[in-house]
Amino acid sequence: MSMTIRYYSTNRNLNLGGGGKPFRETVSFREALLMGQAPDEGLFMPERIPELVPADVAALKGMPYPEAAWLVARKFLAGEVELDRLRLVVEDAYNFSVPLERVVGENYVLRLDQGPTASFKDFAARMMARLMSMLRSPDKRLNVLVATSGDTGSAVGEAFKGVPGIDVTILYPRDEVSSRQRKQLDTIGQNVQAVSVSGKFDDCQNMVKQAFADPSLAELNLTSANSINFGRILPQTIYYVYAYAQLARVEAGEEIVFSVPSGNFGNALGCEYARRMGLPVRMLVMPTNENDEFPRFLATGIYEKVSPSRACLSNAMNVGHPSNLARFFDLYGGTVDRNGMVHRDPDRDEIRRRIHSVSVTDGETKRTIKRVYETYGVLLEPHGAVGWRGLEDYLDKSRYGGLCVSLETAHPAKFPAEITELLGIEPELPPSMRELDARIGEPVLLPADNDLFRTYLWERLQRS
Repeated sequence: MSMTIRYYSTNRNLNLGGGGKPFRETVSFREALLMGQAPDEGLFMPERIPELVPADVAALKGMPYPEAAWLVARKFLAGEVELDRLRLVVEDAYNFSVPLERVVGENYVLRLDQGPTASFKDFAARMMARLMSMLRSPDKRLNVLVATSGDTGSAVGEAFKGVPGIDVTILYPRDEVSSRQRKQLDTIGQNVQAVSVSGKFDDCQNMVKQAFADPSLAELNLTSANSINFGRILPQTIYYVYAYAQLARVEAGEEIVFSVPSGNFGNALGCEYARRMGLPVRMLVMPTNENDEFPRFLATGIYEKVSPSRACLSNAMNVGHPSNLARFFDLYGGTVDRNGMVHRDPDRDEIRRRIHSVSVTDGETKRTIKRVYETYGVLLEPHGAVGWRGLEDYLDKSRYGGLCVSLETAHPAKFPAEITELLGIEPELPPSMRELDARIGEPVLLPADNDLFRTYLWERLQRS
């Protein structure tokens, strides 16, 4: 068997209709990274999942984060990327702390909010930007399109800022991001342009997907930095391995539960891949906000997307049809397309054995922030609170008493009004946000219209 992993489309077996053909070929990681999504609008998936050796995981205990990144990245990319260059990529990408904060007993919070934009998206964006810069054709300019519901855009923009040969266009829903998130997006500058869309995140996501599928835009060399791109999923597998190695009795095969606040499902998918690599994940908890299409599917077996998506306090999770649901369905034997139509049902019993999901209301989110702070002195923001409440729900129902980690995906300082209202304190700004108010920049304003977005791309993007 070749060391190199090939990638296939989740739509490879569909009858697309309208003259469309399923993409039944396989591509390299480089091709999957630079294409973003498959020509048939499917998402790329690895044909095989490499295995983790327990001794290698155990050796990570007490080691810095780049060591975990090096272990996971080389498992996927050996045979395709020069390993000495890959080592430099992960060391340069992860130059910030990754704290594990004990809350109570064996329950921890993994704080993924210490990077350059104070969001977990930094982990994927920084590694992805460096890989794209390394693997792109030097004679072709890349145009990266990103739809964001909060933190993805700023993380991607900062990661790609100043990278030669790559321009970035970020679409965000005008009325569904916080003031600080909007300021971060609008003021990145240089080769990064924010587009403020008068619509929902799902509108932004559909505009991006439609642009990729538009043959008239082929000359623009478009690619994605959203989690539809497998280059975003790979880095998000790493921190599960890191957290487990730091906390668990690895040699004894101790199990762990991860709770991942879930919107577009890319973050949780990283945990699913870590489990399939061999990490002993007892349960993946995937709490959503009031966009409850996934927990309803697990309960009823019927998948119905939420359209339009519901605006919630945990705004980065306001997704009515998660893109990465297609990958989850594929891993469990099913198929769902980008419009939310189920073509083949997955093994729902097996999903329920592995995944627990619950919808958390805004009221519950607020109560969780207040209760966790007053009880344990731990400060959560809305997304982290959804994650913690989801973990509590699983523990209440399962009576499990072992090792648990809930993910905090954004810094509380990104939500100062909400934190001040609930707790009477203003969260201290992390170093990455202290100069934000002095930054200057304006977005491009567009309606949620595919034709106008196509015209904008043709007029504004560079072709070489």
